[in-house]
Amino acid sequence: MAGTHARPTTGVRSRLGGAAKRGAMALVMPVIMPIPMNDAPGNPEAEMSATADSDEQLMLSFAGGSGEAFSELFSRYKQPLFGFFRRRVPDPAQAEELTQETFLAVLRASLRYEPRARFRTYLYAVGFRILRAHRRKAASRATFLGAAGAHREPAVENTTDAEVFLRQAMAKLERTDREILMLREFEQLSYAEIANLLNLPVNTVRSRLFRARAALHDLLLAPAPKRAVAELAESEERV
Repeated sequence: MAGTHARPTTGVRSRLGGAAKRGAMALVMPVIMPIPMNDAPGNPEAEMSATADSDEQLMLSFAGGSGEAFSELFSRYKQPLFGFFRRRVPDPAQAEELTQETFLAVLRASLRYEPRARFRTYLYAVGFRILRAHRRKAASRATFLGAAGAHREPAVENTTDAEVFLRQAMAKLERTDREILMLREFEQLSYAEIANLLNLPVNTVRSRLFRARAALHDLLLAPAPKRAVAELAESEERV
């Protein structure tokens, strides 16, 4: 009957959009709240190294022939590195492939490794090179396939409305600002490490991080676009 499939009212749509936004705000509150200026976010790896070999020692041991040393490094960084790629590419399988590719690159370059910086900084620098190469290939493939293939992304499974809302808000940030925000809040790199990775002055990193946090806060508080709210309501109908 007609009443059985009646579409949600505007008020219901508004509540659905508001729920997603509140969920996104809950996810991102630790991000938009400034970290104390002592520049020392929590680092489980650093705490672990107090009672075990440091990352740098393990890498040098691996260069000297210790397979166990690399296994320990892989155990420490496989999830953080996967998270690094997962936040930057839409496909989990692609993120897994890039993670493996990065570790392979570290393996191949082990004999040339010098502990001039923290290992995690070195690892993410390798990851950035792998990511840039992936993006260049993706851009070339999109050009070859044409506009139809350029915007096609695999579906993201097991993603909540709040996570989708947050991802969409993050995507609206200026690219460098977004990268600084993710490196600081998710990878928990210091200002100096971010500056080194992105080839920026430390003061620029600080100012752009402040700008990115403020912009993300405003985006999450802005009224939800009508189309996004309507899509949310339609997905609610299908459940």
